[in-house]
Amino acid sequence: MQRRARQLKNHNAEADLFRRRALVGFICVLLVLGGLAAWYFRLQVVQHAEYATRSEANRLRLVPVVPARGLILDRKGRVLADNVAAWRLDAVPERAGDGAALLTNLQSVVPLDPEQSERFLRDYKASRPFKPVTVKLKLSDDEAARFAVNRWRFPGVELVPYLGRVYPYGSLFAHVIGYVGRIDEKDQAALGPTGSAYSHTGKTGLERYYDEQLRGKPGFKRLETNVDGRTVRALDTVPATPGTDLKLSIDLDLQRAMVAAFGELEGTAVALDPRSGEILAMVSLPAYDTNLFVNGISHADYKALNDNPSRPQFNRLVLGGVAPGSTIKPLTTLAGLDSGARKPEDKILSTGVFRLPGMRGRGWLDGVHGWTDARKAIYESVNTYYYKLALDMGVQRYDDYMAKYGFGQKTGIDLSGEIEGIVPSPASKMKYAKQRWYPGDLVNSSIGQGLWKVTPLQLGRGVAAIADGGRMRRPHLVTEQRAAFDAPWQPLPQPPAMPISDDPDNVHVVQEGMAMTTTGSGTAARVFRGSVYRSAGKTGTAQVVNRRAAAVDPRSLPLWQRHRGLYIGYAPADAPAIAIAVAVEGGGFGADSAAPIARKVFDAWLLGKMPEMAKPDEAAVEGATAKPDFSNVRGSAGIAPVQAAAAPASEMPTR
Repeated sequence: MQRRARQLKNHNAEADLFRRRALVGFICVLLVLGGLAAWYFRLQVVQHAEYATRSEANRLRLVPVVPARGLILDRKGRVLADNVAAWRLDAVPERAGDGAALLTNLQSVVPLDPEQSERFLRDYKASRPFKPVTVKLKLSDDEAARFAVNRWRFPGVELVPYLGRVYPYGSLFAHVIGYVGRIDEKDQAALGPTGSAYSHTGKTGLERYYDEQLRGKPGFKRLETNVDGRTVRALDTVPATPGTDLKLSIDLDLQRAMVAAFGELEGTAVALDPRSGEILAMVSLPAYDTNLFVNGISHADYKALNDNPSRPQFNRLVLGGVAPGSTIKPLTTLAGLDSGARKPEDKILSTGVFRLPGMRGRGWLDGVHGWTDARKAIYESVNTYYYKLALDMGVQRYDDYMAKYGFGQKTGIDLSGEIEGIVPSPASKMKYAKQRWYPGDLVNSSIGQGLWKVTPLQLGRGVAAIADGGRMRRPHLVTEQRAAFDAPWQPLPQPPAMPISDDPDNVHVVQEGMAMTTTGSGTAARVFRGSVYRSAGKTGTAQVVNRRAAAVDPRSLPLWQRHRGLYIGYAPADAPAIAIAVAVEGGGFGADSAAPIARKVFDAWLLGKMPEMAKPDEAAVEGATAKPDFSNVRGSAGIAPVQAAAAPASEMPTR
């Protein structure tokens, strides 16, 4: 009976259990449906803007619009740095796939040399997946057309138009304008978020110094694309702001004349307008073709430049320090007059030898000049006058005046990397030579020998200050700028001139001595004989032979052992319109090498005697891609190694 009772079902209990289970199930279903509803609400309402943007991004693509780089023109408006239309191939790693396979497939359409392939694979591996990597720059029209036809075969690879930089005059302005090069990771970091919009940036010269103004500001295009990533239409565009155009004070014709004046010699020269500080021409020779670097220089070309013992890439104008030799004497004379250590009429007897008090031996040798005053000391380059003058002034007072004339400090020219140079002193000798100072060091310093290190720009600024009556100005290259092609030119303000002397009469004495250098018994009289204008100047020789070889004629030495020939001057002497500083590597005496160069530059500027030289095609100047022929302009071939070390002291006269 009990078993039968247990076997009877309790229908009410079962019904209650079913209802409870059904309720739980229903609640679970409601919770799931509620969760789905909440999730859909979040997607459709709360996060609508975010997902709408993502969806739009699948259909739209932002493409940066690279601005046109600013032009660089000479003082007469002739284009020295231009832009040309070109094509490049860019690949996006996340869409283009394996880089090696991509190159293999591309070779049949767009040929790549081994260097281009190696560079692309290196950049491709290091790049972020979404960042475009340049496969090849400056495609020919035929290559661009072939790729356009085969575009469907290469997803993630785009044909991109851009403006390439071209330098119509090649090596003529290598160390002035400089060049742009392909942007690297360091450049990208320096440029910040907008860096990815640029393919090139300034590397040297004015291109580097004014890079921010020249490169402009990028814009962008919003493009609609299909499922294959191909552009359907352009929706809107934010235009780029083009770079600023720069007008230089340099004259193209005078630049040519200066290069021609050097002939096969190497060295530097800078010509300025002493009334404004504007640089009219400046060269560092040998030079090189800057167009080689724009799209990446080949290993062979780069090796040729580096292996050249004359170092064509080295900018001697701002980096090459030399001993000034006797070209320092006009300023030493002014220092003696301004300090009161000498009066213009004070005379010393030049007997051909100078000894320090208590000194034994032959001492410092010089020619016999007899009684010498301030003017004669300059035009006959009388060393003994300056030996005694420097000792009477003392090293501290002498150095203070040299600093006042701008030595041992940058000129402030608008080029990067300028050195300060060295003014000889006990501190500088201990710093650079690790030796103590002796009275004989000051004797050597007085004629521009010893530990001196000056740039041609510093010498040019100094002689320009003398020419302008004792007013020293900042040398500069850029005189005007404009924001757009049709915008007016705006002058760049320059700092006011700084007086280097409180007594105009003392400056006039120095001017008279320099004017007599080019006449009568002056050291440059032979070079300027027959000139229709009157000029003023000072020859100099920076020695690179040791004391024991002092009596050796530098013209008999191998070229790399010869002294540097130097010359500073200005013309016309009574109304200076041009000042110059010339330094010739291995030139020997300044009167033999540097002064003739200055004469030719003066003739070119004042008399219009410009050299007959090949000119680039007008199409090249206007932006053609053809490389101009400048084979007769000084190139990268060198004839002597550079002697960069400071010249040692010597007993040889420094004319």
